[in-house]
Amino acid sequence: MIELDLRIADPAWSEAIPDITAICETALNAGAAQMSASGEVSVLLTDNDDIQTLNKDWRGKDKPTDVLSFPSDPMDRPFLGDIALAFGVMQIDAADRALDLPQHLSHLLIHGLLHLLGHDHKDDTEAAEMESLEIAALASLGWPDPYR
Repeated sequence: MIELDLRIADPAWSEAIPDITAICETALNAGAAQMSASGEVSVLLTDNDDIQTLNKDWRGKDKPTDVLSFPSDPMDRPFLGDIALAFGVMQIDAADRALDLPQHLSHLLIHGLLHLLGHDHKDDTEAAEMESLEIAALASLGWPDPYR
């Protein structure tokens, strides 16, 4: 089970997704169930400007992105880490893929959580494993495969 510390820095999130807290909790718990994981996760729902600053400062990429994950040090357990998401990028990506906002948010949260739990997609094998966990977690929520 995931204990969520949710911070909504951009009100656009709550305006677009009224049940935002429940969506976040449900998605994170679905992702955690795939790994039999538990712990605490901090989620920041922000705007493109803030995520661009984080992306530049932490990854050296001066552009907005949809989701960033910052795993905690193993000694900080049960705290798993931080996930930050940008509303503007997420909204555009969802529209481009004809996805509901809660569906796409769920996918990004599960993706971010898997990064906190040590997964990555640097090569094809890792990507396939991570995608299969995402697909299974989303299916448990009734959402279709986002990679089709």
